[in-house]
Amino acid sequence: MNIGKLNHVAIATLDLEKSVALYRDTLGAKVSAPVAQPEHGVTTVFVELPGSKIELLEPLGETSPIANFLKRNPEGGVHHLCFGVADIQAVRD
Repeated sequence: MNIGKLNHVAIATLDLEKSVALYRDTLGAKVSAPVAQPEHGVTTVFVELPGSKIELLEPLGETSPIANFLKRNPEGGVHHLCFGVADIQAVRD
C-alpha cells in the first residue's frame, strides 16, 4: 500500500477569525467561508494552496474534541494530516 497525495493539514485554533485573517490578509491566500459541522464539533475553513489545503478547525462548543486538544495545546497547532489512498477500506483494515 502506498501513501497518496497530501490532501490537507488540519490546524486547530481558538480564534478562527484571527487565523483566517493571517492566511487571507497577510499571506494572500484564498480562504473558504466558515462551515459549522456540529456532527464533528467544529467550524472549518479551508485555505487553498497549490496542490493541497490547510483546514482550520475551531471548536464548536466545549464538548468538541478540538476543545480538548486546545486545552492541551493552548496555542493551537497541527491536529491531523489527511492523505489520499487508493483503497480506504484496505487501509482501515
